[in-house]
Amino acid sequence: MAVKRYYAKSDNTITNAFEENLTTRGTGSNMGASDILEVFSIFAQANSSSAEESRALLKFNATASAGSISADRAAGTIPASGSVSFYLRMFNAKHGQTLPKDFTMDVSAITGSWDEGTGLDMETYKDKGASNWVNAQGTLAKATLVDAIDVAGAAQNDKFTMTVPTSAGGDGVTYTFLFDSGTDVEADEDANTFGISLTSVSDDADCAAVLVKAINGETDNKYKYGAANLGAGSYLAAGTIGLTAAITAGETTKITLTMDDNGQAGNVANVLSATTGFEEGSLLLITTFTGGSGPWSTAGGDYYTDASSSFSASFDNGTEDIDLDITTLVEQWVNSAGNVLGSKNDEGVGVFLSSTYSGESRSYYTKKFFGRGTEFFFKKPYIEARWDSAIKDDRGTFYFSSSLATAAENLNTLYFYNYFRGQLRNIPAVGTGNIYLSIYSGSLANTAPYGSALTLVEDGTHVTSIAPTVVTGGYVSTGIYSASFAATGTLTTLYDVWHNNGATQFHTGTIKPKVLGGSAIAPDTTYASNITNLKSVYRDDEVARFRVYTRQKDWSPTIYTKATAQAEVNIVESGSYEIYRVVDDLKVVPYGTGSTLHTQMSFDASGSYFDLDMKMLEKGYMYGIKLAFYNNSVGSWVEQPETFKFRVESRQSE
Repeated sequence: MAVKRYYAKSDNTITNAFEENLTTRGTGSNMGASDILEVFSIFAQANSSSAEESRALLKFNATASAGSISADRAAGTIPASGSVSFYLRMFNAKHGQTLPKDFTMDVSAITGSWDEGTGLDMETYKDKGASNWVNAQGTLAKATLVDAIDVAGAAQNDKFTMTVPTSAGGDGVTYTFLFDSGTDVEADEDANTFGISLTSVSDDADCAAVLVKAINGETDNKYKYGAANLGAGSYLAAGTIGLTAAITAGETTKITLTMDDNGQAGNVANVLSATTGFEEGSLLLITTFTGGSGPWSTAGGDYYTDASSSFSASFDNGTEDIDLDITTLVEQWVNSAGNVLGSKNDEGVGVFLSSTYSGESRSYYTKKFFGRGTEFFFKKPYIEARWDSAIKDDRGTFYFSSSLATAAENLNTLYFYNYFRGQLRNIPAVGTGNIYLSIYSGSLANTAPYGSALTLVEDGTHVTSIAPTVVTGGYVSTGIYSASFAATGTLTTLYDVWHNNGATQFHTGTIKPKVLGGSAIAPDTTYASNITNLKSVYRDDEVARFRVYTRQKDWSPTIYTKATAQAEVNIVESGSYEIYRVVDDLKVVPYGTGSTLHTQMSFDASGSYFDLDMKMLEKGYMYGIKLAFYNNSVGSWVEQPETFKFRVESRQSE
C-alpha cells in the first residue's frame, strides 16, 4: 500500500469582513461547523479604502496516539522520513459568486492551538465564538512561569535579566536585577537596573517579597531603580515590564510570573536570562511561559513563515483544487527518526491569499473549498501520504549478465519472505541486520542444490573478492529480506540458498535464468491482463491485495502446448493502477506515474500485485480498476483496455 489518507479533524473560516450594516466587522464570528471553507479579499465595499479578508484553518491527525501519521510510522505502515511525501488535498466547491483568477494562496503552519467552534453562519456572521479573527480559543488565560525564580541563597553580585517582548505585551526593555550590599545598590547608576539590598532584607523570604515589589512597580526602600530614575519616586509604574510577579502558593522564596495580557502571545521563551550566580535550572527554575490562550498574537492568526513550514499554491482559472507537497512541515509535526528540520507543534495550517494579492487595491472575491463536514466523501480535505512501495522481485525475470546491459542493469534482486502462521515475521537470528545468499547449480536430476556455491560477479558491494560465493543482503521491512547480484553462465536452473553467513540455512528457492538478447525489429508488445483473485465485494475496513496476471495478448499455442501447459506469465516491470468510481467516473486514486510512483505495482515470479486500503473508498458504491504499463519503445504509459470492478460495503451489510 503506497497511498494513505489522514482527514482533517478540525477546520474553520475566520474573517474580518463587515456585517450587513457595513459598519461592524464580524471579527468575532465563528464558522467551525460549516461544510464550506472560504478564502476571499474584498476591497472598497464599505468605503473607498476598506479591506476585508477571510482565511481557512485546518488541523489533521498527525500526532495522536492512534490513527495518526506518527502512530502509523511507528507501526511500519508508512515508511521512514525521507521515503514518503505528504500532500495537502483540498477540493474546489462551485458557487455562484465571483471567482478570482490568476492568483496564489499561502499555506502556512499555525503556531499555536485553536478551537474549531460550532458556528454555521457564513453570510451575516451572527454566530460568535472561537476560533475567530481575534481569538484562537474561547478560554482566555494568561501565560505563566510557575516557580520561575528562586532567591534562596542569593549572594552578593548575583544577577539576572528580564525582557518581555512587545509581541507579548511588554515594553521590550531588558531589565537587570542585581543582588548586592546596600552601599553598592545606592551607588549603582546602571540604567534599567534594579538593585536589591541584601543588607536590608531580613531573610530569603523578605528578599523574594522585595523582588516581587520591584517587578510589580511597588515602592520599598530595600531596592532601588537605576540611574534613569534616581531620587524620590524612582520606581517603575505598575505594568511597565508587561508581567506580574507573586510568591508561589505554598512557598516563601519562589516567585511565579504571569503575563499581564491574555493570549498565546505570552507563550514565549527567553524572558529570563542567567548572568552571574543565577543558574538556569537552579535559581532560575523555568525559562518558558506556557498556558496563554485566547487572542491570537496577530489578528487573523499566527503562522510560521520559514520555507519549511510555508508553501504556495497557484490558481490560473480559480477552479483548481489544492494538491500541495507539505512534506517538510509534516515531518516537523511528527519529528520521528531521520527528520533533520526540527519540530513544530501539530496545530495544522492556515490557507489564505498571498499578501501580494490581499494587499492590492482591488478585490479577489471568493474561493471556496469543501470542509470536513461535507456530505461528499471524496471532497473532504486530507493529507495524503504517497510513497513507492513496489517490490521488484526479479526471480521471474532473472537474466545472466550481458555486455548489452550496464553493470547496474545486470544486477538481479531476489526477495525472501518469512511467513509464520500467515504473518510476516523477522527472522530471530537476523532481525533487521544482514542476511546472506549463495547460489548453487542443480543435482543430476536438477531438483536440488548440488556441489559448491557458484562464484558470482564481484561488484564490491553485494559480492566482494574476499567472499565471491556469498551475496550480502539486507532487511527491507518486517519479515522481508532482499539480495542483489549478477551471475554468468548457461545453466537452465539455479538454486538460491538463504542463510546466516553459513551458520543456518533459512530457505532454498529456484531460479530459471534467461539470456539477454538483441532484436532486429522494434517490439510492439500488447498484453491481456486479469486480476485473478478479484472479489465482487470488499469490506470498508480491510486492506486488499490484488494479483494481476499478464500475458501476451496474441499468444497462440499449438494443440500440444495448449493441452500440456499454461500461458507463460509476462512480468511487467513498470505497471501502475488507478481507482475510479463507476457511477460518475470520479478518479478516486489517479495514476501515480510522476516522481513518487505511489501507484506502481510490485511484482514477483507470479506476476504483478498491489495493496489497497478500502477505508479510502466510500461504501455503497462500485469501483473500477484500470491498469497502465510503461512502454519503453514509445517512452510513455499505455493504459490497458481491461476494467475490473468491485463494490465496497460495510461489514454490517454483509
